[in-house]
Amino acid sequence: MSRFPDSAKRQFSEAPPIWDSLKCAITASSGFQRWQLENLSQDTQTQEFSLDHQVRRYLRETLETLAY
Repeated sequence: MSRFPDSAKRQFSEAPPIWDSLKCAITASSGFQRWQLENLSQDTQTQEFSLDHQVRRYLRETLETLAY
């Protein structure tokens, strides 16, 4: 699993309105909502994660799937 370089992390932290807008769009998508329901039923720990963490996990898993 690859990680973002520090420079990319800084860009995200310097642009919270962009991340908030993107996060809002992602959480409204049917794909995220389906993923969330599947993961909440399978993984009780997911319920304890913040929405921010869930969106990042969803994006990571989606990109990993697309990479195959």
